[in-house]
Amino acid sequence: MSKLVTTPFGPKATASEVLEGVDLHSRTYVVTGGASGLGLETARALAGAGADVVVGVRDIQSASDVLADAAGGNGGSIEARQLDLVDPASVRAFAQEWQGPLHGFVANAGIMAYPTKHLTSIGWELQLATNYLGHFALLSELKEALIAAEDARVVTVSSGAHLRGGIDFEDLNFERRPYDRWVAYAQSKTADVLLAVGIAERWKDFGVTANSLAPGVITTPLSRHLDDATLQAMGAMDEQGNRIEHDFFKTPQQGAATSVLLAASPLVGGVTGTYFEDNQEAAVVEGGADPQGVARYAIDPDNAAKLWAAGSSALR
Repeated sequence: MSKLVTTPFGPKATASEVLEGVDLHSRTYVVTGGASGLGLETARALAGAGADVVVGVRDIQSASDVLADAAGGNGGSIEARQLDLVDPASVRAFAQEWQGPLHGFVANAGIMAYPTKHLTSIGWELQLATNYLGHFALLSELKEALIAAEDARVVTVSSGAHLRGGIDFEDLNFERRPYDRWVAYAQSKTADVLLAVGIAERWKDFGVTANSLAPGVITTPLSRHLDDATLQAMGAMDEQGNRIEHDFFKTPQQGAATSVLLAASPLVGGVTGTYFEDNQEAAVVEGGADPQGVARYAIDPDNAAKLWAAGSSALR
């Protein structure tokens, strides 16, 4: 067994601390969902190190207002472009607008625990379509731009929730089994890990690396589909409706640290096909009750190949 990759950064390190002293001038990044929560802090840290960052968002006007002063003063920039990950035409339009090499892609946008089963225009369950398929499609469209960078990095933001369940390849879209929002979320987050595994294997000869991560527990707009009763049952809200921040919770700046570590830090240059949490490579576990680590089924090359084939078939 190979030794796990470690870094000097702990679980409460911030994104700006991880990139302190890193020069990203002349490098370009895409961060999906980059106008709020972890995505905003990821874009802010990359631009703060000098990078030019394009954030893909559904609402350009709202994003532009948020991002107006986000880039800081180190020569980096942040630009919002329209992107709806569940709309194939929007994905193609975003990719067709791209010019020049792309040095990094952070697949950050996501949806969690959508309360009812919802299928997209091409028949995919909404969480799997948003968290996995849209990113798979966009990365496929941007492959040549990533190759042109010669040392591009792809980062997929997964979650410890992937430990709750793998991929049901016989029923990806809950056609035969009852829809469960948490099962669907776990499946989509496992898919995010497998996406990085698939890219690491297929694009390794083109100078593209790919890794995935769990950012930790953070209060962000990702929880917008959770009602008060659910939040209270999770211990994240008191009876008066006030959100509770436990000691293990992270700030958005801390939650974005592992994303920017994998996207830009020289400490993990050349690392590919791995899963990180708290700024360290995670150990492989069997899933289920394991509170940390990466599930064996989520890094299985055969599962990655099957999911790649399913995604490719859906986009034809």
